[in-house]
Amino acid sequence: MTQHPPPGRSAMTRDITRARDSMGTEPGYMPGFGNDFETEALPGALPQGQNSPQKCAYGLYAEQLSGTAFTAPRGQNERTWCYRIRPSVKHVGRFERIDMPYWKSAPHVRDDVISLGQYRWDPVPHSDAPLTFVTGMRTMTTAGDVNTQVGMAAHVYLATASMQAEYFYSADSELLVVPQEGALRFHTELGTIDLAPREIAILPRGLVYRVEVTSGPARGFVCENYGQTFDLPGRGPIGANCMANPRDFKTPVAAFEDRETPSSVIVKWCGQFHRTEIGHSPLDVVAWHGNYAPVKYDLTTYSPVGAILFDHPDPSIFTVLTAPSGQEGTANIDFVLFRERWMVAEHSFRPPWYHKNIMSELMGNIYGQYDAKPQGFAPGGISLHNMMLPHGPDRDAFEGASNAMLKPEKLDNTMSFMFETRFPQHLTEFAAREAPLQDDYAECWNGLEKKFDGTPGVK
Repeated sequence: MTQHPPPGRSAMTRDITRARDSMGTEPGYMPGFGNDFETEALPGALPQGQNSPQKCAYGLYAEQLSGTAFTAPRGQNERTWCYRIRPSVKHVGRFERIDMPYWKSAPHVRDDVISLGQYRWDPVPHSDAPLTFVTGMRTMTTAGDVNTQVGMAAHVYLATASMQAEYFYSADSELLVVPQEGALRFHTELGTIDLAPREIAILPRGLVYRVEVTSGPARGFVCENYGQTFDLPGRGPIGANCMANPRDFKTPVAAFEDRETPSSVIVKWCGQFHRTEIGHSPLDVVAWHGNYAPVKYDLTTYSPVGAILFDHPDPSIFTVLTAPSGQEGTANIDFVLFRERWMVAEHSFRPPWYHKNIMSELMGNIYGQYDAKPQGFAPGGISLHNMMLPHGPDRDAFEGASNAMLKPEKLDNTMSFMFETRFPQHLTEFAAREAPLQDDYAECWNGLEKKFDGTPGVK
């Protein structure tokens, strides 16, 4: 879909798409991360030169969706102006509290759940019950506090059914969605996103959407971010290129539903769930402009960087996205990707080294074999190494890497990720008692042998 800049504006800073397709057609996208976009699904729907004209085209209503405080610094200020069939106040009525027993929010600390340890789970199996993206959410860990907007929750979603006349938004958080199998289509207020394994999507806080299962059953991982929104990490001396490049992120063009049909809207607010009934679709934004919008990213476009002579750099070198905290250099959440790459370091132990640190690491396997755990970490599986608990390669990985011929080697057919946070991650009752926990995971280090000899020069 061709994009044209308006007179007097630079195509480098403003992306314009004139889209006549409504939801249900193939989605279109605009490239860039954090850009200020413009897009309209009907010609002339987007006012020029001002945000809130006395009368909008097509009888639309002007409404602003703010993702930050009005007075946030310009580089961090996030807002989008929407031109919609009805204002959002018409998309809610009286709320009723509903139960979502498997979706938990922090603080969720259960001292009767499980003792301290390093944990790993087999893939959470699919259920025979029809589950949507929302009802199929299964919380594994929580960290921080949703009420003070710090920390996160890590979930697995199981989806076999599409949301029909049902819509959802989270007032608590933005959601980072990482599919592992199956495919989803997110119909959002600001456009449509198709999402499959090897891709991720960010759904902003306050954005309304419904989710179709386009290929099922679908399973994946979700990082629910209570704090500051995800951003691209600073590259420092790496410079302007590699890692995740902004042009590879895609934001949907405007698309809308004009449906007069009974519908439900579910809202997550301070860890509670509420439902309201309305008589139409809330996905009625015909045009919009701004920088607060959903986005998708193809993980196969991530360009890893690493050691090309010796030693193994910190895993932070693989950070795709980071959500900052109030402490400089210490993230509320980092999203880290371990994908295919060449290993060339000389006289070095190439897999991740043994360590313990202040960050808590929840890892998921999208496909293939993770190099530090060649056995037992299946695609769809999860591991958790909490803050200041030691972890690292198992015996097979250690022995293999310690005795390998150090020629250039392609680490192939592998993609794992990590949700890393400065806060301790607490297990939910589901994670401890229903999810397929590997009771013997910690035994993977039992085979590590004492090799100390005491004789100088002996290795």
